[in-house]
Amino acid sequence: MQGKAPSTRPVKVLVISNYRNTTSARPEAEIFIGLAKRGFEIEIMTFGDASYVKKFEDAGIKVIDFHPEKKFDSAAVAFIRDHLLEGKHDVLQLFNSKAYFNGIRAVKGLSVKLVMYRGTQANIHWYDLALYTKYFHPRVDKVICNSRSVEDEFNKQSLIDRKSKFVTINKGHNPDWYKDVVAADLTPYKKTADTFVITCVANARRVKGVKYLIEAMGHLQKGLDISLLLVGNGLDTEAFKNLANQTGYANQIFFAGFRKDALELVKASNAFAMPSIGAESLTKAVVEAMHLGTAPIITAIPGNKNMVEHGKTGFLIPIKSPAAFAEAIKALHDKPTWQKEIGENAQARIAEILDTKRTVKEYELFYTRLAREGEPFKTPLEAL
Repeated sequence: MQGKAPSTRPVKVLVISNYRNTTSARPEAEIFIGLAKRGFEIEIMTFGDASYVKKFEDAGIKVIDFHPEKKFDSAAVAFIRDHLLEGKHDVLQLFNSKAYFNGIRAVKGLSVKLVMYRGTQANIHWYDLALYTKYFHPRVDKVICNSRSVEDEFNKQSLIDRKSKFVTINKGHNPDWYKDVVAADLTPYKKTADTFVITCVANARRVKGVKYLIEAMGHLQKGLDISLLLVGNGLDTEAFKNLANQTGYANQIFFAGFRKDALELVKASNAFAMPSIGAESLTKAVVEAMHLGTAPIITAIPGNKNMVEHGKTGFLIPIKSPAAFAEAIKALHDKPTWQKEIGENAQARIAEILDTKRTVKEYELFYTRLAREGEPFKTPLEAL
């Protein structure tokens, strides 16, 4: 019996995601612009005022001004379903919870392949019933994981063998995105022109481990010309300020809040710190810092630890270890030439291992095989 001849028409993908924030959306959005250039027929449902709408349209992507407002919305389900019926899409790609819940209901009885995305390893447990309404739902064909650690965790927590369901495709970045970033003026955060500034960009979530970074300042010998700049929402709490007051460096720890120029601040810094205490996959802020050529000091959590070669492209620190963080900060402070060398090495490494061109090629292969029901896509051995 002969197999079915492969279709020659372009693979058609409907994407539902939020592209309002240009910086955070860029690695994801550029995947579909790249696929459109490779001949895929891409349609995107997103907010009409999203920052990426014009770029999508310029790339020949059809944009539908729509995004579910609630997790369970009968009108949204009907809208998505009608569009799928009319468009005869091969793949429905969903990127957030509101899209997940409405998308699953919308594809009932349809042949379209349903794909979800997972960017973090945290909170994947076999006993979490919510997972069975999303990633473990029988109607979901595939889940793209942003790192190997996420894929491994899903497979470990699965009660039945679902290993073919989860695949890793790293979200790549383009070094050109960072070429025009101009270093900010850090004078407000310096005692002298030579102050060593270490910056952390994170929102106030326990998993970020910011308290351990603040405590690290207390492990430094007193009187060093070092400043800690904390950038992100919700970090200027009384608890963190009290902790800073106990370090002996209270006047050299700055809570800058949310900043639109976070990249410029990181670019100007001597080092970048990410003290995460839980699995986060590949932390975008770390990827950005490395692209900017700023020496990274990060905890060795799954995902992130594969980006950095200890002592060559940055420092890997045990979680919840303020003393180890302080030791790495002091080492870079004492050797300015090392800062430059490690920063340049980090920049070269991240450009090599997380390239958006590679990401587009892997999505192309993944969607093509999924749509044509050919050989299953397998996570590349070199995936992070």
